[in-house]
Amino acid sequence: MTGSQSQEAGNGRETAVDWQARGTVARLVLGQMATQALGTAVRLGVFDRIGPGELSGDTLAGSLGTHPQATLRLLRALAGLQLLSETEPGVFRTTTAGDALRTDTPGTMVAMARMFTDPVMLRGWDLLDESVRTGETTFDTVFGTDFFGHLKEQPELSAAFNEAMSQGTRLTASNVPHHYDFGRFRTLVDIGGGDGTLLASVLRAHPELRGVLFDTAEGLAQAPRRLAEQDVTGRVVLETGDFFASAPAGGDLYLLKSIIHDWDDERCAAILRRIRAVIPDHGSLLIVEPVLPATVPADPAGGVYLSDLNMLVNVGGRERTEDDFAALCAAGGFALRSVTPLPAPDIFRIIEASPV
Repeated sequence: MTGSQSQEAGNGRETAVDWQARGTVARLVLGQMATQALGTAVRLGVFDRIGPGELSGDTLAGSLGTHPQATLRLLRALAGLQLLSETEPGVFRTTTAGDALRTDTPGTMVAMARMFTDPVMLRGWDLLDESVRTGETTFDTVFGTDFFGHLKEQPELSAAFNEAMSQGTRLTASNVPHHYDFGRFRTLVDIGGGDGTLLASVLRAHPELRGVLFDTAEGLAQAPRRLAEQDVTGRVVLETGDFFASAPAGGDLYLLKSIIHDWDDERCAAILRRIRAVIPDHGSLLIVEPVLPATVPADPAGGVYLSDLNMLVNVGGRERTEDDFAALCAAGGFALRSVTPLPAPDIFRIIEASPV
């Protein structure tokens, strides 16, 4: 018997209990509480108030206008989650993980944390059992409209979503320019590229390349600022439109990053067909997405499977296997040519397809 097991009497016989496994289940059962604690701390600005030094719970409560004992209990919960450390009774500093929840640190994840702990992302999950029974999204049931329609009616929320997507793209944006031969092309068209985080990174690494950034008006709202920050404004044309209806002509390389997983197969094929209508025969299409293995590995990157459920609940899309992407490409007039993994911990792949 291992140290993680003991004997438990039941029905006149002894049964081994793996307490370590039970601990894993318990952590998952309590996972939503951890999410709420993190989200509350980010909304209150706890990590920014503590900053690079140390702060007592009483001092923090005074600056935030919160209840001292309740604030201390939140801080200790955050320390239990390894986002803070308690250096002496009632005094806290941020850990390396907690630093990522400060707005003044490189690689900050504050916008992501704020967005993915917001009720707009979480309320549909309350009806996950309904999604599993029906295969339908529950966001529409809760909010009375689809996810992107809701964002369109909420400019502040749309801006927060754009910033969260930008933060989530930065690791991939630092990798993609160095793991594909962009030098063969003249004009890169980024379809649904949001604020241009990925496009700007590619253009900075490849000065001979020009870009077109194509998205809805609300999707492009923060793009001028981002492109100016990256000093590529003069090399990018902004075009507003609907990728279900059309794609800009004139490119020889087209890019879809984190677009395909938002939609069902029929609508994905429609997006690809719009690109196929304008891409030259010598052009290429890049799809940048996670690629699920055929079976779940023993040590999975679990977040991608939760993302798959999030697509089910909130937008109606899904994460896909390589075979799924090959089938989608074929339906849209392309042939899948290669799948290139990006360096860990990046879970994205560069999927290259050619027009047929």
